[in-house]
Amino acid sequence: MKSQTIISICATLFGIVRAGPIDSCEIAPATPSVKLSSGTVMGSLVDDIEYFRGIPYAKPPIGPLRLRPPKPIKSFGIIQATGTGPSCPQFTVSESSPVFNHVAGLSDVMEAIAFSGALGNETEDCLTVSVMRPRNIKTHEKLPVLLWMHGGGFQMGSAQPYNASVLIPKAVSQGKPFILVGVNYRLGGFGFLGGKEVLADGVANLGLLDQRLALEWVADNIAAFNGDPDAVTIWGESAGAMSVFSQMALYDGNNKYKGRPLFRGAIMNSGSLTPAEPVDGVKAQELFDIVVREAGCGAVPDKEKLDCLRGLDYETFLNATTKVPSYLGYHGIALSYYPRPDGRIITASAEILARKKKYAAVPMIIGNQENEGTMFSIFSYNLTTKANTISYLNDIFFRSATRKQVSGLVDKYPRCSACDTLNATISDTYPEFRRLAAILGDYQFILMSRIFLDYAPESVPAWSYIASYAQDTPILGTWHTADLPRMFYKTDEASGGIQDRYIAFVNSLDPNDGLADAADDAFTRWPSWHDSRQLIDFRANSTGLLDGDFRSNSFNYIRKNMESFRV
Repeated sequence: MKSQTIISICATLFGIVRAGPIDSCEIAPATPSVKLSSGTVMGSLVDDIEYFRGIPYAKPPIGPLRLRPPKPIKSFGIIQATGTGPSCPQFTVSESSPVFNHVAGLSDVMEAIAFSGALGNETEDCLTVSVMRPRNIKTHEKLPVLLWMHGGGFQMGSAQPYNASVLIPKAVSQGKPFILVGVNYRLGGFGFLGGKEVLADGVANLGLLDQRLALEWVADNIAAFNGDPDAVTIWGESAGAMSVFSQMALYDGNNKYKGRPLFRGAIMNSGSLTPAEPVDGVKAQELFDIVVREAGCGAVPDKEKLDCLRGLDYETFLNATTKVPSYLGYHGIALSYYPRPDGRIITASAEILARKKKYAAVPMIIGNQENEGTMFSIFSYNLTTKANTISYLNDIFFRSATRKQVSGLVDKYPRCSACDTLNATISDTYPEFRRLAAILGDYQFILMSRIFLDYAPESVPAWSYIASYAQDTPILGTWHTADLPRMFYKTDEASGGIQDRYIAFVNSLDPNDGLADAADDAFTRWPSWHDSRQLIDFRANSTGLLDGDFRSNSFNYIRKNMESFRV
């Protein structure tokens, strides 16, 4: 069965889901323009929103610049930023993937998966930003900026599918306009290759350096779009949320550029810190060796292997980088490509940086879907016993942990339908499905976010949430990525509750600002984490509050053993 990129899924969705995200695939031409020091950007106008898509912020990372830190672009003349922009090279999704066997009839799930990938036009020359702003901004206005980093397991994704068709008009109607910026960054082996050779060459975590350079581009250029470079909030989902944490932790928390902070707030949807082995650790080295072997560079001396990879044609290198396990497969979120400590830009594993407060502590929103682990657990059909699950986790996820440590973790998740692990409406697709989904969801997302919140200084405001609006979805419940359409395109009650609070936070760093006074008695004020240790619960038709002490036995065990549970 041939493979397809997410553009094919997006095309399929055109016939089964309502207009909204689909409209983002084509943008009608118009002629707003902005002059920058590096050139002139020509944009397009759609429904009172000006779009400037595919603006380069770095030199093309091709040829000798492949597998090198990004270099700022000095001049580009006139850019016609009116299309959809490029996507970075990435994994494809097989039509025979089990993920589609399970969700083929669920249009909402298909829609969310589509946002995790690209919409075509994949090229190495992909380091671009897209800027979206309200039309008719007054010359003197300086709007706050929301910078979006997409997810996709550091293997897939693009800024392309995300537009401002709902968020910006809503913000304008509330008197809280802002500018949305989407960022492309290198993925997979192009941006997150590990190995001792990578460490020695000083080219680790290139995707994070791309994001950092994009932030610097915003600092230098967003004022020309009537944005305020001193009022930037960074926002991401899944790998994008992990990228947000990484940007907070880069250089031990030094987020200054030309003497000023690059951002003042952070929003993390479904991701934050994840304990990780070093960039030259066993796992990263094994994956590097696979890529080198598949590329035909295995026989060259170690010091020449990276140059060998740089000299390959695009297709050969891309194919080699995708021969490692995909996150939409049996290995799930034991990610092949991931930000790893390199001793320079990431000086230690994430949990150590968080505990020692070596990160830029800014006001933040952090939260998760109720059933984060279901999407990543549907592939592991062979797990029929507790012993199978222990071996799976020990062999694929927590290779540095002892079997006793992994067994202790699994013991915290009894296999029973009534246990406090997953929504009771979710059924087992195989005997160990619910247990594995609960463990992966807690470890990678839900409880790890709580650990980060507990490490955070109480002097810095933080708010946390859980989303349960899709709990009746068969098999998956409120699954990972279910928030993407709700944040960007939907207008139902659950979506509105999230969008309103995010808009308030971008403007004032308080998700309640201006909402309680304008709302009726049903408005749920979002208490800060340090004041209440409560999360807001975004439900299908209402919001509520949830005490943040659930699954305390699992929480305490993971926190105690984090350094052994590095991925």
